[in-house]
Amino acid sequence: MLGILFALIVTLFVGRLVLKDYKPQAVLMFGGMVLMVLAIVFKLGVILPEDQSTGLVWFDIFQFMKNTFSKTSAGLGLIIMAVGGFAKYMSTIGASQALVKLTIKPLRKMNAPYVVLAVGYMVGQLLNVFIPSASGLGVLLMVTIYPILISLGVSPLAATAMIGTTACLDLGPASGNANLAATTAGIDVSIYFVKYQLPVAIATILTISILHYIVQKRFDQKAGYGPGSIQNTETAATKETEIDVPKIYAILPMIPLVLILIFSKLLVKSVKMHVITAMFISLFISMVFEYIRYRDAKKVFASLQHYFDGMGTQFARVVTLVIAGQTFAQGLKSIGAINTVIASSQSAGFGAGVMIVIMTAIIAVAAILMGSGNAPFFAFAALAPEVATKLSIPAVAMLLPMQLAAGISRSVSPITGVIVAVSGISNVSPVDVVKRTAIPMAGALLVTVIANFILF
Repeated sequence: MLGILFALIVTLFVGRLVLKDYKPQAVLMFGGMVLMVLAIVFKLGVILPEDQSTGLVWFDIFQFMKNTFSKTSAGLGLIIMAVGGFAKYMSTIGASQALVKLTIKPLRKMNAPYVVLAVGYMVGQLLNVFIPSASGLGVLLMVTIYPILISLGVSPLAATAMIGTTACLDLGPASGNANLAATTAGIDVSIYFVKYQLPVAIATILTISILHYIVQKRFDQKAGYGPGSIQNTETAATKETEIDVPKIYAILPMIPLVLILIFSKLLVKSVKMHVITAMFISLFISMVFEYIRYRDAKKVFASLQHYFDGMGTQFARVVTLVIAGQTFAQGLKSIGAINTVIASSQSAGFGAGVMIVIMTAIIAVAAILMGSGNAPFFAFAALAPEVATKLSIPAVAMLLPMQLAAGISRSVSPITGVIVAVSGISNVSPVDVVKRTAIPMAGALLVTVIANFILF
């Protein structure tokens, strides 16, 4: 039980530092190193197996970090960087904006405020498959659908709450969390998306949409809002200058997903299409579009730097967080905390279902406190296969609710990036916004766990 005590103390300390705005990468890495040191000092476990050891156990801590940097940067890290670079390029050339404008256009013709709000959530969640940045998508929707909702009489808080949750599920091959879940589970990301994410996501999306309709309408009625009570509709979003982009650019963000799904085990099995390959092909096609648009090769070639800048940003912010999370997870393993928890659960009669709920709950609470869906999932995802194996269940059955719970719970945190961003644009309090997102997200979390049990 000494390992459990150390793990609990260090985990609480790590959480406290993150809440005080310490860099999560440094905190998670430091926490993992402390746990490994304690494992060595108290002889609670080993850092690396003998055939991988440096020969000096203290150096094994840094050898593990070196191995993790090498493995992650060349594998999952490169996928995340390639996806991030493409997202940055799509935003720079205006393709993301074109897709959002085209998708939102039909909603302008509807004259049912809270139906538009509910449908708007579903449209936004669909767009998240192609625009993986929660904050980026939120800002784009504040420019497009927010003015529509306000003009129909929906309150700024209701509109902001809905928009702030449109990326809560982190769906699709472009999501870093989804790629990590698929890689950790040992399955292809396209299979993970279609066979695992989508069935659960459909039920969850419908739940969130219905709850947004009920909750936002009820809250607005209490606050005296309605179709005839339009107040100040001028915001930073409505003032923003729109980029003049050809409408055909709306297809560009969708190309990677189309390639990944077509050339996979789902359809064309004879051709293998890696996520990174799909991103590079899509980037080349996009550059061809840019040349046709501007007829200026120098300008088009220069725009490629935005892709590389996006890759660098993803490495600095996301890939390092994955590595830090794996270091922390290794510390928990080395100190014997995970084995103790599993053994205690089994002796207490806890089955796989209870352990899935426990792991999902840990992720959910951490996501709310940290204001991040990435940090807690990256920290604990590496533990799931070992736990699942000992419980004789597929790793994906544990990873799926954990991954979805991270994004769902993030949307209830007033310090998460997307909530802060959209609240700033609409000039409302992030705390007031999460009061509006709490019920839809609670329903989403419940349905996610239930659907996972029923389906898998």
